[in-house]
Amino acid sequence: MNVSFSTTKLRKLCTFDRDLQRQLGPGGAKKAKSHLASIAAAETLADFRHLPGHCHELGADRAGQLALNLPDGKRLVFEPADDPPPTKPDGGLDWAAVRSVRILEIGDYH
Repeated sequence: MNVSFSTTKLRKLCTFDRDLQRQLGPGGAKKAKSHLASIAAAETLADFRHLPGHCHELGADRAGQLALNLPDGKRLVFEPADDPPPTKPDGGLDWAAVRSVRILEIGDYH
């Protein structure tokens, strides 16, 4: 899958292990790097339906975004990069048609 980042600062954070470890700790950085590698290796978002990390769609003011769990209540938040995002006939996100995502943030949005 094609992966882009919402900001240059976020791209740098996800690229440099030292910065990611500083923000998330060693375990969180390792998990985040694993999730990012899995996203890049996936053909479509549907590949995440049954993988560890509990990939899930968000609601309310974050509708259209998805998240993968990280340690300590943090999340890797992303969205389909297609405009408009692919949808199923019922209006829901068509996970099987999403082939590119934009990483929005790493943090605790709660």
